[in-house]
Amino acid sequence: MTMNVYCSKGHENPSGSRFCLHCGEKLDAATNQGIQPGQTLGDRYLIVRQLGQGGFGRTYLAEDINRFRELCVLKEFSPQVQTAYVLKKAEELFQREATVLYQLQHPQIPRFRELFRSNFYGKEYLFLVQDYVEGQTYNSLLDERLQKGLRFTELEVTQLLRQILPVLEYIHSLNVIHRDISPDNLMLRKIDQLPVLIDFGGVKQVAAVVVSQYYQPNTGAVTPPATLLGKFGYAPPEQMQTGLVEPHSDLYALAATVLVLLTGKQPSELIDDNTLTWNWRREISLSPTLGVVLDKMLSPIPQQRYQSAQQVLQVFNPPPSYYPPTQPPAPVRVSEPATAATLAVAPTPPSTQSTSPASPTSSTPHTWWTPDKIILVFLLLTTSAVIAVWGANSLLLSRFDDDQPQSTPTSSPTKQPLDPLAQYSPAERARKEKLRDRRQRLGIDENFYVDLVNQIFWQNNPSLQRRSLTNEPADEQLRAQWDKTADQLLQKLTLLSSQSRQKLGTYGGSDRDRWKVEANNLNVSSRALYDLGDAAFFQQFPEQESKNYLDQPIGQVWHAFVADKLNAILARSAFQKINFASNTTSKTVSGSLKSSAGKVFIADLRQDQLMEVNLAANPQILWSIYSPTGKYVFLEDSRKRSWSGKLPESGFYEFVIVSRSSQPLSYQLTLNVENPTPPPSPTPSDTPTSEPTSEPTSEPTSEPTPTPTSSETATP
Repeated sequence: MTMNVYCSKGHENPSGSRFCLHCGEKLDAATNQGIQPGQTLGDRYLIVRQLGQGGFGRTYLAEDINRFRELCVLKEFSPQVQTAYVLKKAEELFQREATVLYQLQHPQIPRFRELFRSNFYGKEYLFLVQDYVEGQTYNSLLDERLQKGLRFTELEVTQLLRQILPVLEYIHSLNVIHRDISPDNLMLRKIDQLPVLIDFGGVKQVAAVVVSQYYQPNTGAVTPPATLLGKFGYAPPEQMQTGLVEPHSDLYALAATVLVLLTGKQPSELIDDNTLTWNWRREISLSPTLGVVLDKMLSPIPQQRYQSAQQVLQVFNPPPSYYPPTQPPAPVRVSEPATAATLAVAPTPPSTQSTSPASPTSSTPHTWWTPDKIILVFLLLTTSAVIAVWGANSLLLSRFDDDQPQSTPTSSPTKQPLDPLAQYSPAERARKEKLRDRRQRLGIDENFYVDLVNQIFWQNNPSLQRRSLTNEPADEQLRAQWDKTADQLLQKLTLLSSQSRQKLGTYGGSDRDRWKVEANNLNVSSRALYDLGDAAFFQQFPEQESKNYLDQPIGQVWHAFVADKLNAILARSAFQKINFASNTTSKTVSGSLKSSAGKVFIADLRQDQLMEVNLAANPQILWSIYSPTGKYVFLEDSRKRSWSGKLPESGFYEFVIVSRSSQPLSYQLTLNVENPTPPPSPTPSDTPTSEPTSEPTSEPTSEPTPTPTSSETATP
C-alpha cells in the first residue's frame, strides 16, 4: 500500500515527493520512513495525517478508537540520543509539564488527555495527546487576506482582545504562563468562531531542556546550547535574553500579534533595533484608546506594562461606577395586573382620550406643547447629548497613564457623574468596593450574584422577605448583614473552578443531559456523579439539605459543583476501574479523600456471583453501592462498613465513597468476589467502551427536583 506524505501545512502529496506540490515546501526525507497515515500508535490512536512539524517533532491528527473515533492531536517528541538515561529524564520532565496541562479546564484551551510512550521502528517516542480544534490559525487567516490585499480591522482585533484576555487571566490565575503567543498559536475555532489558545510553551521548554542538558557525554553527541523559548519580536526582550517570564510577557506577545494582524508585517519590520520600540503608526492609524493600550502592553520596560490581563480588560470593559442595588424590588410577574405602582408610566385609558381636540366640551386639558416649545426642547436635548458624549470621552481617556500624550485631555467637565457609593460612610463604601472587585476577579455575573445573595439573605431573615433595603441610615445595619452574606458566599464560590464560576446563572437541563452522557461513557451513572456533587455542595451549604433548591439561584451553585466533579471523573482523579488479577478473588484499593471530596469505583461483575465488600474508613466517610441498572441500591450514603450477598445482575457495579469531613481522611476498600470476571485483553487505557445497560431507575425523566433528607442525597 502506498502512503501519501504531507507538508507542515497538511497538504497531501504522493509518496516519495521531495517538495510539496501545493506550496513548494521541502519535504523531510524521513517523513517517508516515519509515522504514516493508517498506522495505530499505542493500540489506540489511528493516524489520519500530519498536521505540522516543529523544532522538536511532528504533530499528527489522529482518531481515538477507544472514544468512538473522536479526533485528537498527537505531539511527538523523540530524543536524538536514545539512552535509558535521556529517555527517563525526558519522560519525567514531560510528566511534570503534563500535570500542569491537566489543570487547564477552559473552553478556549484544548483539553490535555494523556502522555504516553511508544516504540516505533526501534525508536522511542513520547506523545502528548490533546483535543483537536477544527479551525484555522490566525497566521493562516492573515496569509489568505494578504493575498487579497486585505488585513484585519481594528474592530476585529478589539474583539479578539476581548475574547482572549479572559483566557490569559484564567491561566495566569493558575500560575501558568503561555510563553509563546503568536498568530501561529491562536486558532479561530470553526464551530463558534471563538479564538483558542494552543501550543503552550512549557512543552517546548521541556523539549529544549532535554536537548540541551540530558545528553550523556559518552554518547559522542554534541550538546547543543540551551534554547530560550519564544519567537523573536513576539516575546519581550527580557524573555529572549534571560528566559524569565511573567503574566505581562504574554500580554506583550498578544499585543505584538495584534499589530502583525493589523499591519500584515512581521515584528522585525516594525521594531526599532536601537530603542526596541514599535513604529507601527507609520503603517496604520488606530483610535486613541487602542493605540495607547498597545503601546503600554509593548513597553520595553516590564514595569511600565499592564501587569495583568484584567487591567487591560478594564480599559475595554470598564467596571460600573455604581454598586448593585442591595435589595431590588420584586419583579412584576406576568400574571399580576399592571398598576400605577408597578409601571414607570401609566398610560391614559383610551376611553378618557378626546376624539375632538377642538371640542369645547372635551375634558382633556389643552396641550402645553407648541411648535416654538418643541424646537426649544429639541435644541436643549441636542446640546445636552453633545456635552454628555464629550464628557464620557474625556473620562475614558483619563484612565491612561499621564505619560501617554493621547490620554490626557486639555480640559475636563466641571461636573462628574454622581457616584452612588458616595452617600455611604467611608467604611461602608470601602466594604462595597471590595466586594465588587472580588466578584469581578472571580468572574461571577453581577445579576446572578445579586440574586444569589438576596436568596440567602431572605432565607436568613424571613421577616424581611422581598423587602427592598433603602440607602437611608435606618437600614445601615441590614446593609451590613447583606454585605456579610455576600462576603461569605464569595468565599465559598472560590472553591469552584474558574470555568464553572463563569457559567453560574446559565446552567440548565441541557447541561445535566450532557453530563449524563459523558459519565455513562465511563459506565458511571448520573446518580454516582450527583453523589460527588452533593458531598461538595452540602459541605458548604448544609442548610439546603431537604430543600427544593434546583430552580433557585443556589441551585446554580450545585450545578457548578457537579460540573467540577464530572471533570474530576473524566480526568480519572475521582474515578477508578477495579480489575482482578488472574486467579485472584480479592482486590483492595486505598487512598485519601480531601475535604468534601469523593471517588467512584466500578467493577465488572456477573449475575449470581457472591460478593463481600468492606470499607475501612472514618465514620464521616459515607458510601453507596449501586447495581449496573440502578434497580438495586445496596447501600446509600451509609455508615455501615460491610455488605455481602449474591449479585442480581451482570454489568458494572458502582462503589461511591464521599467525605463529609473538613479534614483529609484515608480509606481502604476491599472486594472479595467468587469467580470474578476475568479482565479484558490489555489496552493502553482502562476506559470502558460499552454503555451501561440503563440509567438508575431513580433517574427522573423530567426536570429533577432534589429533595434530599439526612440519609438521602439529591439525585436530579
